[in-house]
Amino acid sequence: MGKRGPAGKPTALRVLHGDRKDRINTAEPQPDTGDVLPPDWLGDDALDVWEDLAGDLESKGVLTPWDVEAFANWCDAVARRRRAAQAVKDEGEIVESPVFNKNGDVTGKRRGKNPWLLVLTEADAQVQRYGGRFGLTPSDRAQLKIGGADGGLGAERLLS
Repeated sequence: MGKRGPAGKPTALRVLHGDRKDRINTAEPQPDTGDVLPPDWLGDDALDVWEDLAGDLESKGVLTPWDVEAFANWCDAVARRRRAAQAVKDEGEIVESPVFNKNGDVTGKRRGKNPWLLVLTEADAQVQRYGGRFGLTPSDRAQLKIGGADGGLGAERLLS
């Protein structure tokens, strides 16, 4: 990240963060108006996450029909992270696993890191990466300055 902040930061977040006006693209293309609906592939746990936040993000202009896939990926990562965290809580960080010989027979047990820790780590990284794009990480949220938008579609409506 350079002086200008993360590349690809949505214009709505640049405005909400209080970025300088000369760094805000007021001619940014905007999607046609339309419904922001979760994709069919989204699982039930991820759909719960979607339903908790999508409306608020859409009303702030951060979530548009073009952003559905990225936001759905974030919701999916949150749900996966929650499952992994619960598994680690239930099973512990260190677990016993079988040891097999070359014939596939169990010859004993060994203690090692719970495989759910890898899932947890990867999901956490995805949550942080995607969440930052929507202003959902603590550092992004701490920089938000929300003004009164009066319903226009472009960034110019937020600059006045």
